[in-house]
Amino acid sequence: MPHLKSTTAGTASTGLGAGLGIPGYAHPLVAPAEWGALTRPGTPVHWAVLNVSGGPGTLPDPHCLEATARLRTAGVRVLGHLDVTQGARPFGEVISDAHRYLDWYRVDGFLLDRCPTERAELPEIRRVITTLRVLLGHGHIVLGHGTHPYPGYAENADQLVTFSGSWNDYRWSQVAEWTAEYPPERFCHFVHGVPRGHLEEALRIARWQGAGTVWFTDRMARGGRTDPWETMPGYWDDIVSRLGTGVSE
Repeated sequence: MPHLKSTTAGTASTGLGAGLGIPGYAHPLVAPAEWGALTRPGTPVHWAVLNVSGGPGTLPDPHCLEATARLRTAGVRVLGHLDVTQGARPFGEVISDAHRYLDWYRVDGFLLDRCPTERAELPEIRRVITTLRVLLGHGHIVLGHGTHPYPGYAENADQLVTFSGSWNDYRWSQVAEWTAEYPPERFCHFVHGVPRGHLEEALRIARWQGAGTVWFTDRMARGGRTDPWETMPGYWDDIVSRLGTGVSE
């Protein structure tokens, strides 16, 4: 169903226009072109997720330090990847990882991956977010649900990932009615396996469903055997030109 923009007074806003959210490229040593492309002028990147080794790793990584420094210089927000394991991961472990991301890479916020969706887990996620905001001062928090969660989660984060999956599922997906109470910049969609010829259709679905941050790629998950987010899509220039102010070269 089409997304109806809210006119509710006091609705929170992040100030973002339509653009890209990078779920997490491969290590900068393996994917230097991908990381380098994010710093080119006119590339509409809202943020990029740094995932060193399922988290921040055990020691500062020189290649990741260099990549994040370049992104910061280019004005690209860097988010640390925190796996909250559907709310089962101990609070102390999550916050310890957050400290390392901040100490080593000076991240601007966090993506809470595998975030739970149920109301019962909300208090614990709220506790994590409250602590992260104290550590960050002013930072950006994205909850990686991958589907529509209980609406209360939207009151605690800057953005929610309300779809993460394949093009075959996305093209038939439906938006939750409660999302109409928030502006599109509050929601993110990650879609893999989008054919080049369907890119405009995918962007149209995102607009209809009210998602202001997207990541569409023609890369495939292949039954979970590969990570479709590790490399840039084959139509990188096309998606940049459709969303940004210019085409990368």
